[in-house]
Amino acid sequence: MKKLIIVLVIAALAGGGWYAFKKKGSNNKPRYRQAQAELRDLSEVVDTTGVVEPENRVEIQPSSSGRIEEILVEEGERIKAGEVLALMSSSDRVAILDAARASGEDQYAQWKETYKPIKVISPIDGTLILKNVVQGQTVGASTVLFAISDKLIVSASLDESDIGRVKKGQAATIVLDSYPDKKVRGAIFKILDEGTTKNNVVTYTVKIRPDRVPEFFRSQMTANIKIKISERKDVLLIPAAAVVTDPQGQTAVIKEVKDGAPVYARVETGQNEGDEVEITSGLEAGETVFYRAGGYAPQVDSAGKNPLMPTRPGMNRQQQRAVRGR
Repeated sequence: MKKLIIVLVIAALAGGGWYAFKKKGSNNKPRYRQAQAELRDLSEVVDTTGVVEPENRVEIQPSSSGRIEEILVEEGERIKAGEVLALMSSSDRVAILDAARASGEDQYAQWKETYKPIKVISPIDGTLILKNVVQGQTVGASTVLFAISDKLIVSASLDESDIGRVKKGQAATIVLDSYPDKKVRGAIFKILDEGTTKNNVVTYTVKIRPDRVPEFFRSQMTANIKIKISERKDVLLIPAAAVVTDPQGQTAVIKEVKDGAPVYARVETGQNEGDEVEITSGLEAGETVFYRAGGYAPQVDSAGKNPLMPTRPGMNRQQQRAVRGR
């Protein structure tokens, strides 16, 4: 008799727990979130890296060996074609002036006026990006004295999988590592025909001309570049989570929820844009869609029994059903 009372108490407790569990599960209806279908413009871009460099870089060398007597410009200055950059003495003038200086200031001044120095002249308009000498330095005929850039551009490398989608005139956005908060607009103006191979990867050089060269641009700065390949306007987008399958197995969205049950509408989808999906038909801009926000679904085993319900050790299924039936 005592054993029977214990069994009845366990059954009552288990039955009450199971009833409360089922009641709680029945009240746990699916929760839905809402979103509106929106029209937006989408751009397809190719990301790459590049470097700021001169479009035309001119190195200036002396016409003969000699000595730099005077430098008239500094790096960063704007230079005009024909402007004198420096004065230098040829080797012969150096020998004559040094000998005249030893003979006295009058002799030195006379020979200095008679034997004029060589003028180092800029051949182009541009910016002086390199001053490679100092006053009094002896130089050879192959010494690079200065370098001038006519205009700074950006040179980018694209692998062969992307080069077929790139064309002259396509817009590009340039962001320098040194100035990550400043965007510079530009456009492709040249695509080199010959590629280079490195680590079995073929790359091609693409040159981009900024719409306006900012003052903070410096030669050899690293640039991050986005090249706009295509642009689509008024693309209808909804959250990817809102695209579901209806009971017939067709692609659909939930247009409304009636009495806790979803009402489906079939749609056709286009491109996947990450967390969003393009809708090509079946939905209009501004319409509201619903999607599951997640919730708890009670778990049961293959026999339909609640796995959380306590059982008496040593009892088989028939005995357990008998206890629950009392």
